Amino acid sequence: MNISIRQLQTFVEVMRSESLSQAARNLGRTQPAISAMISSLEEEVGFTLFERVRKRLIPKPEAHYFLAEAETILDRITRSTRTLQDIADLKTGRIRLACNPAASRFFMPHVIGRFLADKPQVDVSLMMRSSPVVTDWVASQKYDIGLAESSETTKTISREVFEFRCFCAVPVGDALAASPLVTPRDLSGRPAALIYDEHSVTRQIERAFHHGDARLWKRFELTTYQPALQLTAEGLCYVICDSFTAASHVQQFGADSGVVFRPFEPHMALSMSLMTPVNRPLSMLAVELTKVISKELKRYLSFPAL
Repeated sequence: MNISIRQLQTFVEVMRSESLSQAARNLGRTQPAISAMISSLEEEVGFTLFERVRKRLIPKPEAHYFLAEAETILDRITRSTRTLQDIADLKTGRIRLACNPAASRFFMPHVIGRFLADKPQVDVSLMMRSSPVVTDWVASQKYDIGLAESSETTKTISREVFEFRCFCAVPVGDALAASPLVTPRDLSGRPAALIYDEHSVTRQIERAFHHGDARLWKRFELTTYQPALQLTAEGLCYVICDSFTAASHVQQFGADSGVVFRPFEPHMALSMSLMTPVNRPLSMLAVELTKVISKELKRYLSFPAL
């Protein structure tokens, strides 16, 4: 049995209209075409659904029984068509993202919030983990999109790399807040807040102070930059951080951040990667979100001229 959607639509319209001519008008077709469609449906099911009485179709009990089933099928097709259209319009679906702590506090929720503003049926899983874990999750194809500090390349990950220059954050009102450039000598002997020793920026800072013959006072050792920036706002230290962190902080707090970011020399940078899995195709929705995240990351590269 091979019943077509058009046959079901014609049958339902004839049953609802109780008239071949009215059904033909409603469907925008001729009356003979409607009659032929009903006949072909009956041939397909193997029994008659209507009695022919003086050019009229009188529904048999089997037709009334079949009507509910036909309406259910057409309703399901309508819902499925609407769902497919929503998918095509990027208005429904699910995306799995993972990012490191630096991106999870403001950047990623901000980007996702704007992306989903007109997509109430899109579900998102957003997990925050350390950069190595995020990279592993994307490499194992568990997540659609990952944003984390760059690591060694792998064949299972496609990545776009962003290099964020480092700036020095000092308290508002500090003498260095008006300086066009901050160097290790300017910070020699002053209390600093640094990320753990193995972090790439911390290693760069240590080398810069060593070569600049300046004393690095590690007053605070932390896991992320957010508390370091708060300690700086309290006037307890300074912190050298990447422009991604600086831009996120300014975007979140604006003039109330309590810190001023000044360019730091020698040049240092933090490398971050926007990652997607190689061996699992992305949905249209995930592809579009990846483009949006990339565009916003490029905008952050222009800090402080956001």
